[in-house]
Amino acid sequence: MTHDRSAGLAETRRALADGEVTSRALVERALARIEATQGTLNAFRIVRAEAALAEADAADRELADGARRPLLGVPVAVKDDMDVAEEPTAFGCRGEFPPAAEDGEAVRRLRAAGAVIVGKTNTCELGQWPFTEGPAFGDTRNPWHPGHTPGGSSGGSAAAVAAGLVPAALGSDGAGSVRIPASWTGLIGIKPQRGRISTWPRGESFQGITVNGTLARTVADAALLLDAASGNHDRDPHRPPALTVTDAVGRDPGRLRIALSLKPPFTAVPARLHPEVRARVVELADKLAQLGHEVEEADPPYGQIGLTFVPRATVGIAEWVRDAPDPMLLDRRTRDAARLGRLLGGAPLRTARRAEAVLHRRIGRFFGRYDVILAPTTAAPPPRIGALYRLRGLATDRAMIAACPYAWPWNVLGWPGVNVPAGFVGDGLPVGAQLLGPAHSEPLLVSVAAQLEAELRWHDRWPPEPAPATRAA
Repeated sequence: MTHDRSAGLAETRRALADGEVTSRALVERALARIEATQGTLNAFRIVRAEAALAEADAADRELADGARRPLLGVPVAVKDDMDVAEEPTAFGCRGEFPPAAEDGEAVRRLRAAGAVIVGKTNTCELGQWPFTEGPAFGDTRNPWHPGHTPGGSSGGSAAAVAAGLVPAALGSDGAGSVRIPASWTGLIGIKPQRGRISTWPRGESFQGITVNGTLARTVADAALLLDAASGNHDRDPHRPPALTVTDAVGRDPGRLRIALSLKPPFTAVPARLHPEVRARVVELADKLAQLGHEVEEADPPYGQIGLTFVPRATVGIAEWVRDAPDPMLLDRRTRDAARLGRLLGGAPLRTARRAEAVLHRRIGRFFGRYDVILAPTTAAPPPRIGALYRLRGLATDRAMIAACPYAWPWNVLGWPGVNVPAGFVGDGLPVGAQLLGPAHSEPLLVSVAAQLEAELRWHDRWPPEPAPATRAA
């Protein structure tokens, strides 16, 4: 096979196992593509060139000896909120961070599957915003439209996969941070059940609202990476029953009852669904109806779910800020959020966490009538670079909620969601829709996503090759 940027995770794994290509050749190619695009797309915070090549050579020796592991020799990337041994975990922040002593559990499992971690991808400061910009690393750009953001906070992972720098990458999702950049770069983004992929060494990240997830160009690749990274540390508080998601790709989901939910959950800030985004999501709903599913408009009973989100999110920010080597280097918006988190860390946090069980029961009853929800992933297409970053605190929150009001309730619930590409709006900006399910429903969501993919073949479209960066004299 020719190893151009179109080779996905499953295809790369097969080519390695069949001896058609070496891990070293793949990793060299990934490193060359990263270097060529770093000045334009700026997807990576850390590139592990020397270490990755050594790991590739070790994988080639294993392959030559007949060893087979799920991702043996395959280059992948992880977001810079995950510990990789001997690398700092700066999580989008400025400052001198110490190198991590050991891999986080998700990275450990990827390595156990044989993957080669080529680098750590950019994320906005402590993953708070749906853009990937900041003084620590600059602007990460959208491969489809470099004047626009790839989204956030897993924007570096999304840009790297969309541009074909790596076949798949891990991200994390605390309010849509996998699904939003997946929607704005034309990818599959799986936010799994809480605890499916460990966030250890933090038993809970952001008080349980943040989970690790996967970004890839196809459903099969996103599911393959999910299965490889899944599993728990002995001390993880959330340990969902094990399941294999890859098996659901290509499985007929049967005739499902699908709720098309276009109304944003209640927030204190008005959010309006962009007409073109609405049209793309409705087209997906029509496609699902053509596939034999029963689709009708219905909105889950979210109620005042937003009141339970803010204490968990801000207390989570306060916990990360406490570990920052120099808090005064942090964005003022970050310091203000951490201050609020310190105020909400007692009774308000306990109340917010207790409310989750009530929400599970109430929204769970909705899944007595419907199997899956189809909703927009965002209310708007990707904003221009700088449009949100340059705002002040409250203005940032208002703009963020207006653009991205749909993803965060599933973080409060801890249930799975999958972004699927919904097409393009305006002058070629990607947008997405999310398939949402109840607890442990990843296989069902993946089977529906794969059914849509087989019809719509969104992975056949690629962004233009990024222009090489011109270096200033």
